[in-house]
Amino acid sequence: MVVAIDGPASSGKSTTAREVAKVLGFTHIDTGAMYRALTLAALRRNVRLEDDEELTRLAREVRIELGQENGVPWVTLDGEDVSQAIRTPEVDRHVSRVSEVAGVREEIVRQQRVLAGSRDVVMEGRDIGTVVFPNAEVKVFLVADPVTRARRRKAELEQRGIVRPLEEILSEIVRRDEYDSSRAVSPLKRAEGAEDLDTSELSIQQQVDEVVARVRRYLEKVHTT
Repeated sequence: MVVAIDGPASSGKSTTAREVAKVLGFTHIDTGAMYRALTLAALRRNVRLEDDEELTRLAREVRIELGQENGVPWVTLDGEDVSQAIRTPEVDRHVSRVSEVAGVREEIVRQQRVLAGSRDVVMEGRDIGTVVFPNAEVKVFLVADPVTRARRRKAELEQRGIVRPLEEILSEIVRRDEYDSSRAVSPLKRAEGAEDLDTSELSIQQQVDEVVARVRRYLEKVHTT
């Protein structure tokens, strides 16, 4: 079974997906971390971000792995733990560009489907319900107003010792929303059959409870038909 959680930046996708997977006993696959790891690799190797062919070649060369230890997710890039390195402002600025490349998305989507295999998974991103798993049994589209998302992002950065003005973060989020929604390849949009979940006034626990409830309603419906 696939639970697809899509939505814009800082809408709570990753944390919600991770906790939902814990509650349900499913595998969590953080697709955004895969694009971030590739972006980090491109920056480290001085790959020209305007060169689609170079980025696609890099996507096929690097080894990105995801996992968890004691409930804490980790990401490795060619064997190196980059769980923190992929969350820097520099990666934030460039990940949308890297992830819009058709060849990159084709390769990363292939890897995502391999990771999911035949397991029960919770997968989040921007095109899970539209491209990666359009036949996902449960599709949720998280939304939240930009100011709320900017505040969440600011708090997340401060936990890692990075202090940035709220106005600057808000501007980046609005710009990224426009970029992700208008790109030619796999734009951010609500999948057919997806249910909205506005997280603006919800705690993480409330978000998790709501998604879990939707999954359980689906399972009950399947078992009674």
